[in-house]
Amino acid sequence: MKKLILITLLLLLPFSVNAESKLNKILSTGELKVGTTGDWDPMSMKDPATNKYEGFDIDVMNELAKDMGVKITFVPTEWKTIVSGITSNRYDISTSVTKTAKRALVAGFTTSYYKYGTVPLVLKKNLSRFSTWDSLNNSDVTIATTLGTSQEAKAKEFFPKSKLVSIESPARDFQEVLAGRADGHITSSTEANKLVIKYPQLAIVQDGGKNPAALAMMVDQSDQVWMNYMNQWIEIKKTSGFFDELLEKYELKSL
Repeated sequence: MKKLILITLLLLLPFSVNAESKLNKILSTGELKVGTTGDWDPMSMKDPATNKYEGFDIDVMNELAKDMGVKITFVPTEWKTIVSGITSNRYDISTSVTKTAKRALVAGFTTSYYKYGTVPLVLKKNLSRFSTWDSLNNSDVTIATTLGTSQEAKAKEFFPKSKLVSIESPARDFQEVLAGRADGHITSSTEANKLVIKYPQLAIVQDGGKNPAALAMMVDQSDQVWMNYMNQWIEIKKTSGFFDELLEKYELKSL
């Protein structure tokens, strides 16, 4: 089956496969290198006990490697370096990131397969004080962000009056809220729903999600052959119901 998928996709690509394309290199070496942060529940999480990655995106990448008939190598990266990992050829593709205009200046995006909203998180005991987005936009409020994430840029837009503090990986912004060093932070509705279960002292500010965003994998923007292959693969997997099965497995709903 995996050989049939690969042959079908190759037939859909331009007749001449550029020898410099990542697709050609991956097939020649038999290895797919994937950059991932391992700190985004439930998309990509690294289990410290086993040192292995798991999650929605990890399942996607394992399926891709299986269909291509190659082995997979996950390359650790951080949010502040995930884009440069693509531009410097440290890996062939990244697990999902939010599509942003800034990232699009230097990296290419595949077809999107998941959309989410952005929501703030605060300590549950402070929910009466911070019940709306506007209540967090105040000079006496501290908002934590993780360096290099799309939320870092969004926080500047949503909370221009607040004090913004960027946290560097492997630390995370929500940990600053838990420790009381920040009043709130913003994240994807996907991660927020997982965090409030894991940390019941956190609560989502139920004031409606903002800035709907699309997730996609990053690839070399100049490698059209590799990008075309990935887009065709994603469409085939959408049609087959693969992504719907993953959404159900991880209890996710795309906007």
